[in-house]
Amino acid sequence: MRARNYRAVKGQPYTRKKFVGGFPPPKITKFTMGDTKSKFEYEAKLIALEKAQIRHNALEAARIATNRYLGDKLSKNYCLHILPYPHAILRENKMIFGAHADRISDGMRRSFGKPIGTAARVKPNQTLMTVNVNEDGIQVAKEALKRGSAKLPIPCRIIIEKVQAVEEVNLS
Repeated sequence: MRARNYRAVKGQPYTRKKFVGGFPPPKITKFTMGDTKSKFEYEAKLIALEKAQIRHNALEAARIATNRYLGDKLSKNYCLHILPYPHAILRENKMIFGAHADRISDGMRRSFGKPIGTAARVKPNQTLMTVNVNEDGIQVAKEALKRGSAKLPIPCRIIIEKVQAVEEVNLS
């Protein structure tokens, strides 16, 4: 099956992992990379423009492309967050075609399907990835998010925002 078949959001998501036996775990395992403890001045966001399901393979490919570019250009002077988690389990009714296929396959009878992967359901204007950088890394963050968005099945836009400094108040 092609990944294109799972892009559209149809019906209710199939997420109850308690009742599903033997589904593959998501390929994406790290959701935060870079320097997670530092404070940064700017935040670049990758925002989805359409409603869709993004497969775990696509999320992992976008994470690798973005993180590799950021790592090459900024070493560890950034923080990358992947926000959506692939909860929805995808199923496929495997059909066998060719000679003697009628003995193996039942066609559309009892065609519930076997789990083949997971996907994240995304709404329009939902943030997919954020990159926190200082002023000297803004262009690098833009290019990294552009490279990551090329791996995703939906059109996206990039927004750069200045992070508001949060003052700590001492309550003594």
